[in-house]
This record gives sequence, C-alpha cells and structure tokens, in this order.
Amino acid sequence: MALGVAGAGVMSEETPAPVRAQQQWLLTLLPAFPLLLLVLRVWYLSRQNLSTMLLVVQHISPLGLTSALLITLVWVVPAVILVLRLLGALLAVSATTDQSASLLARITRWMPDWVVALAVGLAVLTWQLRFLPTLLMLTVAIIGLVVRQRYPGHRAVRVVAGVALPVGSAVAAYVWLAPGIAAAVNAGEGVTALLLLLPPASAVFLTGPVPPRSARLVTHWAAFAGALVAPVVVGAIFLRAPILPVQAVEVDPDPRPDNRPVVLRGHLISTDDRMTTLLDGRGTVHFVRNDQVVSRVLCPEPEQVPTSRVDVRDWHVERTALEWLVPTPEPVPADPRCQGRPAQAP
Repeated sequence: MALGVAGAGVMSEETPAPVRAQQQWLLTLLPAFPLLLLVLRVWYLSRQNLSTMLLVVQHISPLGLTSALLITLVWVVPAVILVLRLLGALLAVSATTDQSASLLARITRWMPDWVVALAVGLAVLTWQLRFLPTLLMLTVAIIGLVVRQRYPGHRAVRVVAGVALPVGSAVAAYVWLAPGIAAAVNAGEGVTALLLLLPPASAVFLTGPVPPRSARLVTHWAAFAGALVAPVVVGAIFLRAPILPVQAVEVDPDPRPDNRPVVLRGHLISTDDRMTTLLDGRGTVHFVRNDQVVSRVLCPEPEQVPTSRVDVRDWHVERTALEWLVPTPEPVPADPRCQGRPAQAP
C-alpha cells in the first residue's frame, strides 16, 4: 500500500501543472454530463413545464432513468474509446518530440489493450450494419499504428499489420458488402453507399504517420471537434428515448349505461390504491380515480420508421447485430385502446 501511494505521489509530481488542471476539469465534467442529460430528458418530457417536471421527478425511478441512458447510448462508449485510441496512436507514431504534456497521449498510454478489444466487441453487437465498415476501419488502423509504435525495427511485422491487413480486410469487406453498395446506389441513397464504400479503403491511409509538424494539430483538433459534436448528437438521441412506460387507461367518468368510456393514453407517472397519474403527449397531467378505470393496457413504444431500404445479404443496414441475431417477436394485433379507442365499441 505504501509503495502504491508513493508511486501515485511520484506520478502526480511528474505530471505538469497544465495537464493536472485538464485532468481535474475532465473528472469534474464526466459525471456532470450524464446528469445533465437526465435532467434535460425529464424537462423535455414535461414539455418545459417546471411543475410537471417536479411531479415526474418525484415519482420517476433513478434506476429507470439510468437504464434508459445506458441502453440508448451504449454505442457511444466504444466509439469514444476507439477514436481516442486511434488519435493517440497516430500522435505517438508521428510526433518526434516528447508528448508527456498531451492529455490525449496520456489517456491512450494508460488505456489497456483489453479495453480496446472489449470496445470492438461491444461495437460489433450494438452498431448498425451501415457503421460496421467504419468499425473495421478504426480497428485495422489501431492495429497498424500500435504495431508500428511497439515494433519499430521489425519491417516485416509492420508491413503485415500496416499494409497487408488493411488491404485484405478491405477486399473481404467489399466482397461481402457488394450487394448492399449496389442496392444503395440504385436506390439513390448516397449517404448509405458512402458509409459502406469509403471506410474499408480508408484504413490503408490511416496506418502510417502524418508529418511531425502537423501531428499534434491534426490529432488534437480532431479530438476537440469530436468533443464538441458528440454531446449534441448524444443529447438529440437521448431526448427522444423512452423513460416512462406508455399506458392506455379506459375511463368511465360518469358510470351510466348510455355513457361512452374515454381512453387516456400517456406516460404512466404513478399509480396507487386510489389514483392513477398520466402525462399525455401534450404535457397535460391527468389524475384518474381508480374507481373510474374500466380497463388499462400497457402500450408498446412506436417503432422507428426505417429511413433506408437497403439490405446486405438479408440484413437491413439499420439493424444491429444484436437485433439481427435475436429472434424477431411474433406480431400481435394492435390494441384499440393504444390508438385512443375503447376496447369494446358501443
């Protein structure tokens, strides 16, 4: 224990003051960003009404919020790890001066290989098919750069990892992706075609160094641009993630034989032995007495409408490997109450 503390003290003393300041800011902002996302999600769900937001926060489960955040943004973790590792390795093989003051270099130097391997495995399962060529590009480029960094005197090893592996991977990828690339071009989906076509070939140009004078500029500005864009993309996606169950409640406000029940559909805030509280799509909160409830049903979240018509060997480009491997549930008839109609029409 004493040796560990002493080692930590030496590392702290050797760390330059600007780097220590950057690390302190980073450690401060990392926990704050997920918390800010959760608050913004509740604020968005409440239609920017403070009273409604406080009511939702009072009854919402922190575990449910955290689970929704993790499930929705699980793909972000491998993306951040792989991009940082790529930029750090590119800086290491390109710069001719000491980069100990670079926060990017220090982060990637401390990153174990098994973390990168786990990130690749997680990305394979959670990234959509159209982004898997980008994953191949990042993985091959990282391997080539790390081999060049660790084995500078082994030319044969460097040629295999930096030339043969990228070229072979690109050829294999194009053989498998060819039907999808042709389908995307025929359908006029230029973005999908570029996502399938460009990354495998680009890996060949990412396994070598950049000019030493521009190494720090290229890597740090790329990391800075990613740090600016990523929160916007992550926030836009998470603001539409479901955090409360959607329920349809059939209400009989005046239980008379000739009275038609009313169906309220919205997010279930809370329910107890006396009252059910719902938040509808317009941000209105409904308090329904349980003795007025005729029936209730849990409604599924609306499925995202596909934006692409391209398949690659019976695999839709917007589906992940996890969705492709898991058996598709059998379709069930839509419940009329989830569409705003009573269960039994009068």
